[in-house]
Amino acid sequence: MADYRARLIDETLAELIAQLPAVSITGPRAAGKTTTARRHAATVVRLDREAEAAAFRADPDVALRGMPEPVLLDEWQEVPGVLGAVKRAVDDDPRPGRFILTGSVRVDLDTQMWPGTGRLVRLPMQGLTVRETDGRIGGQLFLDRLVNTDVDLLGPADDTDLAGYLDLAIRSGFPEPALRLTGLARQTWLDSYVDQLITRDVPAIGGARDPERMRRYLEALAVNSAGVVEDKTLYEAVGIDRKTAVAYDQLLKNLLVLEALPSWESNRLSRLTRLAKRYLIDPAVITTVLRLDSSAVLRDGNLLGRLIDTFVAAQIRAELALATSRPRWYHLRDKNGRHEIDLVIEFGGGRVAGIEVKAAAAPSRSDAKHLEWLRDELGERFIAGVVLHTGPRTFGLADRIIAAPISTIWA
Repeated sequence: MADYRARLIDETLAELIAQLPAVSITGPRAAGKTTTARRHAATVVRLDREAEAAAFRADPDVALRGMPEPVLLDEWQEVPGVLGAVKRAVDDDPRPGRFILTGSVRVDLDTQMWPGTGRLVRLPMQGLTVRETDGRIGGQLFLDRLVNTDVDLLGPADDTDLAGYLDLAIRSGFPEPALRLTGLARQTWLDSYVDQLITRDVPAIGGARDPERMRRYLEALAVNSAGVVEDKTLYEAVGIDRKTAVAYDQLLKNLLVLEALPSWESNRLSRLTRLAKRYLIDPAVITTVLRLDSSAVLRDGNLLGRLIDTFVAAQIRAELALATSRPRWYHLRDKNGRHEIDLVIEFGGGRVAGIEVKAAAAPSRSDAKHLEWLRDELGERFIAGVVLHTGPRTFGLADRIIAAPISTIWA
């Protein structure tokens, strides 16, 4: 693994292993969980290999004994009983650095009682960010800079333009296509990922499903990624009923392919919509599902904006569980659509920052009007507003609000 690309979670994972007995790395399939976990393990057990799984099926408690620790139990869902064995081992000897688990979310959902509570902590891992692919994992994360730094001093940015950001989005955050594949091979990998998602992963956790209907539903989500849309709009577009749509939605969330960003709420603001803002977790899934290349995206302003918004969200999502500022994220929209903010980041103490994403190179003050409204409503609770754009310059727009290149995120 000499060519291992350092990940944002490496430092946090090492710290957790040093102090806690068992850590489970969660995340979408093919995000690189096993590759990263192997770097921190003394023993690797591949439970998707029958020769290794047989002993754990027979007696997982005995099979775990005597192994050099930390022990990585990869694809643990193939032998669900191993989770109970980990629990018992930790109960008997809770010293740190004993077990790392990686695998599917399926057993979390299938098991009526989760035996890991209080013994096994979860650490979310997302796809590759640009910060990781470029080898820039040192320094403060964007979210920590947002809360700890004067908004005018967020940092320098790369010389990247709209076409460059679009290429980064379509490249994907999955390590295999992002780092090792190009052209036809990359697209074939992404096509296969979507096909397996529909024909294998969804049935594995949700039972038999109509693959064509699921594919159409995924297409509807792709068209509406980074948008606030009524459930009815989606299921009528696909030609399914509400019950089926809700089931499809939940399946994709359980597989960590879809995220529904909750609406932000505040006692000081009224008449805010409670509708979630849906994001597909990787922008390349959008272009793959819709069978579009960069030229086609550039001809569709609406889809271009959604793709760039989805790309930015993917960069920020990877920081949420790692930032020392302990942020949570939301979106904001009132019921009349007069005020809408792409991302609302809430930090400890009720401090709030707002982020707008624009697929434009020269945003003006009018692009910050919703951020100004939120600042005026919240007063001192509002610490920063940022309009992320595709141009090269950082400049002020209003009090506590700036325009900054998207590449500021990984600066």
